[in-house]
Amino acid sequence: MAFVLTKIKAIIHPMDSSPANNYPQLCMDVGLTCKVCTAETAQQLAQSCKGLSGKMIGQLFVQIHPHSACSRMHANFAAAYREASRGPGQERPRAMAAVA
Repeated sequence: MAFVLTKIKAIIHPMDSSPANNYPQLCMDVGLTCKVCTAETAQQLAQSCKGLSGKMIGQLFVQIHPHSACSRMHANFAAAYREASRGPGQERPRAMAAVA
């Protein structure tokens, strides 16, 4: 597990969480929305590490996006990771309704 985290940190550099940074305004100033940012980092993570558990996805999200302003994007990050982890031709699982 430590190898994966080290590899991810080398590929995806975490944000600087110092109080001098004004997230998400700094991102928006350069034209980057929270949704695009978290989706892109999730896709990069999925390229390196497919098949992570939900708990590990959450832990990596916090390490990559440590600023509290980013925390609301956890679900977007997880969904983008799962989507990017699917191979070509794999469909999203569909819920089945029970018929009585």
